[in-house]
Amino acid sequence: MAISTSSSRPRSVTSLFLPSPVRNQQVFPHSSKYAIGRKKRKLNIPEISIFVPSMRAPVQSDLRRWLRGLIPKDLADRIVSLRNQIVLVAEDTGGSAVTELQRALEEYLPLLIGLIKKEHGLQEAVEFKWKNLEDGRQEVCVANSWFEILSVIHMMAMLTLSEANSMLIPKDYSGSSERLVSADCMRDAVDLLLKASGYLEFCIRDGLVRLPPDIKKRLPKDLHEGVLQAISIQALGQGTEIQLGLAIESQNATSSVKRRLACEQMSYYGQAHYCLSGCNIGGGHGKKNLLFIKWKYLEAKAAAYYYHGLILDKGTEPSSHVSAVCCVLAAEKLLSESKKACLSFCLAVPVTRAPPPWGAIKHLNKKIPEVAAKKSQIYGYLLDQENGVQILPDLPEFQLSLKPDDYVLPEIDSAWGSEKWEIPCQPFKEHLKYFEDAMETE
Repeated sequence: MAISTSSSRPRSVTSLFLPSPVRNQQVFPHSSKYAIGRKKRKLNIPEISIFVPSMRAPVQSDLRRWLRGLIPKDLADRIVSLRNQIVLVAEDTGGSAVTELQRALEEYLPLLIGLIKKEHGLQEAVEFKWKNLEDGRQEVCVANSWFEILSVIHMMAMLTLSEANSMLIPKDYSGSSERLVSADCMRDAVDLLLKASGYLEFCIRDGLVRLPPDIKKRLPKDLHEGVLQAISIQALGQGTEIQLGLAIESQNATSSVKRRLACEQMSYYGQAHYCLSGCNIGGGHGKKNLLFIKWKYLEAKAAAYYYHGLILDKGTEPSSHVSAVCCVLAAEKLLSESKKACLSFCLAVPVTRAPPPWGAIKHLNKKIPEVAAKKSQIYGYLLDQENGVQILPDLPEFQLSLKPDDYVLPEIDSAWGSEKWEIPCQPFKEHLKYFEDAMETE
């Protein structure tokens, strides 16, 4: 990458953040009387600090019929009741009732684990249905309990990412051009991102491997290994970004520490882009996710070169100062490109808003242009002596610090080990025949 010493500096991009949600009025062209007294409807454009892929939710189905005669009635009732609760809350709230859904999913899992135990022989006894919560499209029906566990853990990961996003958005948003996020909220968001990454790693390590190849081929794109891996790594990148913001606010963090965090953030986003670009993601959330990664990668690279320039500028040789100027000029250009990438991300369907600058980017938006202008004035003559072009120095590579939480399934519910486990004697084939006969009578 070559840096020109031309006096023309990169133009600062004007505000590239979408405005606060606008209001829209519904119009009835042929019956104007219906518009009289009608209130304006608020168009909700969600704000994205943490990227949350589209959420999947279970579809209501008659599990009692599948479980009849296979397990005790009270145990079957508990499984059906909890799953129906998840279905209703998810549909009624669009997945926004994070706490209630997480609690129900965590209570549902120990009951579900009994269906995957080999000694019970029920792994393929029940058909489970799931759909995309955003468009309501039913994606797949699978008669495999490991598919249900995979889907539940994936939903828990999406809810955790949503909770992390909410942690960084104040409830009393005033439309200010800047935002203050407390250090406690930032640390809590990092913990949630590591937790979500751990859920997704479990899906890859212990969920997908349990499914036969024919079922894997039928899985929705959100559950493909490359997509799961990309979202997991991306969560680590976002956690590192927040850590950089905390380091900037700390008086004890050196430029070397900040450079390392920015370089690690670059590596995470680079890996996430590699995983996701190798998948058949189509449009929609998949395309938008790639745009999000590009935006964040450019921000991270701008930060990395900025702090690399500050470190090089501490050298005593003229070549060190020349390299420092190249770095901060590159950081300024990358920052401008990142704002354009942010706009592309926001406008991609589904349309979203970027938050006002906060954390690391709030500091960098101010400091990078200031330092670039100052260093160019001080050391511009050195660049002129180098015939106007200087090769941009390489950034150092670091071992990545953040790791996903190690998630393991909870213990099986005690009801599966109850001594009162008495059910009518009904062979599995007779159970299936009963089920088919019941379907024919509907």
